[in-house]
Amino acid sequence: MNTPLKAAVVGAGYLGRFHAQKYASLPGVDLVAIVDVDPERARAVAAETGAPHACATLDQVPVGLDLASVVTPNEAHFAAAAALLERDVHVLLEKPVTGDVAQATTLETAAAARGLVLQPGFLERFNPAVRFLREHAPRPRFIEAHRLGAFKARATDVDVVMDLMIHDIDIALHLVEAPVSEVRASGTRVLTDHVDIANARVEFAGGATANLTASRVSLKDMRKVRVFSEGGYAAADCATRENIVVGRGADGSLPLSPEPQVVRHAACDPLLDEIASFVAAVRGERAVEVPAAAGREAIAVALAIRAAIARQER
Repeated sequence: MNTPLKAAVVGAGYLGRFHAQKYASLPGVDLVAIVDVDPERARAVAAETGAPHACATLDQVPVGLDLASVVTPNEAHFAAAAALLERDVHVLLEKPVTGDVAQATTLETAAAARGLVLQPGFLERFNPAVRFLREHAPRPRFIEAHRLGAFKARATDVDVVMDLMIHDIDIALHLVEAPVSEVRASGTRVLTDHVDIANARVEFAGGATANLTASRVSLKDMRKVRVFSEGGYAAADCATRENIVVGRGADGSLPLSPEPQVVRHAACDPLLDEIASFVAAVRGERAVEVPAAAGREAIAVALAIRAAIARQER
């Protein structure tokens, strides 16, 4: 049997608590520490998950750590991830990996030099409805994504591009697999000091286009991605884990039935799947499902979208 891996969660807020719960549930993993600048919060999550150490800083974490999730506020991502990599710790780094391409590159280079896994936390990659698109929407020509939600006070330290749209940026990059050639965007502040609603048009070499809309000030929630290819249409509802598919017949004719095919996936736990995949990659049992480069590439597009919005605001 494999020696248990020693894990820590850095950042014990809303999402960090869920990370801790998943590590605590995985066989072959010992959750040894919860780290948070708020000692009471660290102690509460440690007590809930059975972690023996509640720490205010990384320096307080016992030696011998194997892997960790970084789930801090966004501005602390780089420092926490860099410190862990320096200690030869594999890192699952929540999105956005940093707010700067140079910092993302520095982390990616450091992980590669040390032979460490640095996995960006793009949770939708583990959503079966999104995985279905990868298989059933080859060579996309047009992607339309809407990620809308009601206002929540958390995660307002960044704009909606880094908070929500970053997921669909990654999905589009993952599906198209071509360099970005042009970015146009608009957006506005509504309830915070940052842009709260935005739309971006991302064009790729080869002709594919993605139209992405994200809002955190909507009256209803929506997490849908629609993909139009030469062979038909496929959509994913990321919230309900359902797909809709309309395709041509084998002879190139239109669908024989006017009713689209609806595919419903079984209930699952994408966060548990993401962390289990990370653990397996650390063990060398499988390839890293979301490579470090994906985090850097998504940041580059997000920053281009931000710049386009800034030009539009002048």
